[in-house]
Amino acid sequence: MRRLGLVIAIAALLPVVSVTPAQALPDGLALTPPMGFNNWNTTGCAVDEQLIRDTADIFVDKGLKAAGYEYVNVDDCWAEPQRDADGRLQANKARFPSGIKALADYVHAKGLKFGIYTSAGTLTCAKTMPGALDHEDVDAQAFADWGVDYLKYDNCNNQGRPALERYTKMRDALKKTGRPIVYSLCEWGENKPWTWGADVGHLWRTTGDIKDNWAKVVQILKANAPLAPYAGPGRWNDPDMLEVGNGGMTTEEYRSHFSLWAMMAAPLLIGADLRKVSPANFDVLRNTEVIALDQDRRGVQARVLSNQDGHWVFAKPLENGDVAIALFNETTSSATIGTTAAAAGLPRAAGYTARDLWAHRDLQTAGRISAVVPPHATVVYRVHAGGQWWRNAPLVSSGVEVVPSVPGVPGEITPAGQPFEVTVSATDEARVPVFDPRVTLTAPAGWRVEQVARPRKVVLGTGETAAGRWRVTPPTGTEGTTAALRGGVTYRALGFGPVTWSGEQQLTVPAAAPATSAFASDLRWAAEKNGYGPIERDMSNGSIPAGDGKPLTINGVVYPKGLGAHAPSEAVFHVGGRCTAFTADVGVDDEREATNKQGSVTFEVYADGVRVAATGVRTWQDPAVPLAADLHGAKYLRLVVTDGGDGNSYDRADWAAARLTCG
Repeated sequence: MRRLGLVIAIAALLPVVSVTPAQALPDGLALTPPMGFNNWNTTGCAVDEQLIRDTADIFVDKGLKAAGYEYVNVDDCWAEPQRDADGRLQANKARFPSGIKALADYVHAKGLKFGIYTSAGTLTCAKTMPGALDHEDVDAQAFADWGVDYLKYDNCNNQGRPALERYTKMRDALKKTGRPIVYSLCEWGENKPWTWGADVGHLWRTTGDIKDNWAKVVQILKANAPLAPYAGPGRWNDPDMLEVGNGGMTTEEYRSHFSLWAMMAAPLLIGADLRKVSPANFDVLRNTEVIALDQDRRGVQARVLSNQDGHWVFAKPLENGDVAIALFNETTSSATIGTTAAAAGLPRAAGYTARDLWAHRDLQTAGRISAVVPPHATVVYRVHAGGQWWRNAPLVSSGVEVVPSVPGVPGEITPAGQPFEVTVSATDEARVPVFDPRVTLTAPAGWRVEQVARPRKVVLGTGETAAGRWRVTPPTGTEGTTAALRGGVTYRALGFGPVTWSGEQQLTVPAAAPATSAFASDLRWAAEKNGYGPIERDMSNGSIPAGDGKPLTINGVVYPKGLGAHAPSEAVFHVGGRCTAFTADVGVDDEREATNKQGSVTFEVYADGVRVAATGVRTWQDPAVPLAADLHGAKYLRLVVTDGGDGNSYDRADWAAARLTCG
């Protein structure tokens, strides 16, 4: 899909009562989530047969096939604009000169499977080739004749005809060919396909398109996670392809993306050009221990045990009685996240083995599963009750945590000259004690560091913590910079020798607070996140690249100054008590209105974590509305855009003429 569908608000996704999903198709296909490759995220229409051949080669040569990846899929734009005299689709002569059957044969010769794409409409989404609407039988037979093993069936240009009717017709056409073809319903979640898709296909898209940025991954996670009751062998919720390796996120964020997709029993379709992926990201894609969670034959999608302030706990029961537990930190500050074996559904036992699937080591725990999770990171344990748990080193949760100085403002924003507190801690979660715990903290040169508390225990029993606390002050002259605090923990455990841990927390020293009144677009923000590309200055939010917007325009009125955002969005400005008011004209930008007539958002203004102004829902039809907020005494201004409760499709939101009164 290239036309974002409506993402249903999380609260409306599931009824309160338990769900009895439809039965999976009785064909024995996709009993575990499909794994493979699709080119769209990296090439769009610029796809050719050489890319597909190279990808098949890399699957074999670099261990991806051995790790479980098998489908090599071509997305949109592979066909000529016109059908042949017999009404059959024709491969694009310039980019697929050998034809689709020859390409499928090449993939099959590697011991892999081949997938293809079309849309349940008159044209595909890119409008470069015919869709399959009313050509289901001839297209399905062509796919079977060519040796296709997987069909992604999109939803563009559907002429308003019912989704269930269109997707069922292709199901029946595929069945008539007699060839086993995995059937992916790319319906975007518009008609709740999770409620009917299992009778029609093997997997169904639950959301709009993924993008290679953190905000979009989190948004899709929040939409897909509540749908766990609908998934199972042969019937999978599909939160879209992987972005791992495309370059828009950090390796830590890609680990989280991969871990969470595996926990949700999602299809794992690589969306990067494997000829360009870094070694670190290859290691993410080849983590067979995480892949094993996704491919577990019990076929259970992880349920959310808790989510408090962006600190998530997921649990996924596995075929052999183990439970996978993922501790996910959505936020930008390190945080202690944990649960218990009992809460995750494990039986009572004297001890448990918790296998850390990214560190690749076995640890023992008395029953609490926890970690100090860095920003945007995910710690994944595979937990087994009983067994020889005593043979393992103790699970000790260690980390660096910054105490927020202002409620509602990320703790990693630390103004120059203002002290803040940092804790380095170690908690023994094991049955056995640990000895001589020591903690350290290192700050950049020139920063003032005062230790205000030291660990008091020389022996830590189960559940006990050793913690050090420091007061840290960034010096004047560091405004507008970033830095890192580094924490260290050492301890001993009988039979396992000394253990050393180190980690860090990234900090932002914001620019000095404005001394005079200024437009927001002329100031440096302390923190920013945006639903689609970056927040733009003095232009609308365009696409993912920075600086690709248009003049800020709300309901036909053009503004030369302001911020162009896309829900969900947030910008934090350090105002340091120097500003008294914030004003703006706010509304949905006209950039996409003429062709899509979509978009609804809310605008909210916070002063030190307290909401001081809000608009309620504004749509693409509404004129700009003035918004004013009192900032007297506030240290921080936070500008928030939400999706209005109906998903964030086309939610380009303008803070037009946004201005701070200061001085």
